[in-house]
This record gives sequence, C-alpha cells and structure tokens, in this order.
Amino acid sequence: MNFEFPGAVPEIPVSDLKTAIAYYGNNLGFSIDWGAEGGGIAGISKGHCRMFLTNDAFREHYHNAGPVLVWLNLNSKEQVNELFGLWSASQEKIVSAPASKPWGLYEFTAADPDGNLFRVFYDFATPERERNV
Repeated sequence: MNFEFPGAVPEIPVSDLKTAIAYYGNNLGFSIDWGAEGGGIAGISKGHCRMFLTNDAFREHYHNAGPVLVWLNLNSKEQVNELFGLWSASQEKIVSAPASKPWGLYEFTAADPDGNLFRVFYDFATPERERNV
C-alpha cells in the first residue's frame, strides 16, 4: 500500500442534533455544511477539520455511543491559546487550561454539552526530537 490516508472524520455522538448544530456553529465556530434533525446526521467543518454530528437514532445500527475524545492538533502554542480564549468566552466547558506537558504537548481540554471531549494541542517536542535524530 503506497498512498497516504486523508484526515480522519470523527463521528461525534449528540443527544439532540438541532441543539448540537447550533452549539457547534455558534459557540465553537464550526460551519454547518449539511444535515438536519430528520436524517440524524450533520457535517460540520472548520478549515481542514471535518466532523459528523449524529443522534441516537442514526447510531443505533452500529451501537456506537459517546462520549468520545477528539484530538485537535494545532500549529503553535499561540493558536492553542487563541482557541482556548475563544472557547472560554463562548461558554465551552473547560476541563483543563493550556499547559506544557512532560510528554511534549502544550494542550487544553474542553467538553461539549454531551460530555464529548476535545484535547487541543501543539506538539512542541517533535521538532526537537527530529533535530536529535
């Protein structure tokens, strides 16, 4: 196999699709690309990040449930801090504030109303590790 995979598209389980669409659009700044309550699924995006929001009826066939944890890899500590500020101001539940971790990530964690978690991070150790190889 000699090809690259595209970016993964996580499925975020939500209890009420209409409420989640409004929350992800208004509070977290995602674009609502398509979908509605009747189909049980909506596509959202921000830049290169794409995700699906799905309700209980849509997920019933596969028996997948939440909450889930999604990692968002940003390009700098400044971007992590900026997103932290935006999400803090928009009523996102902050689980942990930005901090440098001993494993080489600068990160914070936030939760949506359904308890799904977002770990937003910048990997500051990888460039250093690559220089030492």
